[in-house]
Amino acid sequence: MPAGYRPDDALLPAELARRDGLAYALFLPESPPSAGLVVLHGADSAKESHYDFARLAAASGPAALCFDLRGHGDSEGALGAGALSDVAAMAGRVREACGGGPVALRGSSMGGWLALCAAQTARAAAVVAICPATGSGLRRGVREGRFAFHADADGFEALAGEHDELAAAAALGERLLLLHAEGDEQVPVTVSAELHAAAPGSRFIRVPGGHHRSIQHDGELQAASLRWLLCGLVNSSS
Repeated sequence: MPAGYRPDDALLPAELARRDGLAYALFLPESPPSAGLVVLHGADSAKESHYDFARLAAASGPAALCFDLRGHGDSEGALGAGALSDVAAMAGRVREACGGGPVALRGSSMGGWLALCAAQTARAAAVVAICPATGSGLRRGVREGRFAFHADADGFEALAGEHDELAAAAALGERLLLLHAEGDEQVPVTVSAELHAAAPGSRFIRVPGGHHRSIQHDGELQAASLRWLLCGLVNSSS
């Protein structure tokens, strides 16, 4: 155990920094990681909202990175046409931290849509999408000013128009896990049901009751998604 180590050090990010204007927090396990994951928050949220899952993941072995999407938190710029490239850049930072090992994505709501659509660009080994939004719903929300975050409306609308979440899910197939609360008042559970149907071999956990944010911080469901991610990361590296 290193000199000066405190038990609560594991609760703190090993690295708080910026890359290309993106503010991120990197959590590392005690032993050098051989895999990693990027955690994507939803609209009008921030990286800190998912530190709980990042800590859980790092305690199980992988490196875990949370970052503020552009237009959110401490990141620079507006969310727009480069959002998927930003996810890939953060995946690259995690890949550096785990020695070039496989990297997975875990996203909630808008972050779920981004995780699906960025999977190919980010070379994701697996994706967990929690109550994922749709591209059409996000475009409508940005256009109507329903979000508080700073957006490049034209750039984001072009991005969302170019990427189809159903096609992205189909390309992932068995590398995709979907979780959705039946009581979700913002994104209907039928969205995940359609994604599951489009992705042969995918897994779908349909949770009775709940609401749009309830799954993100449920300990049992966090553990279930982490077990699935760990299996996916191990299989991709073998």
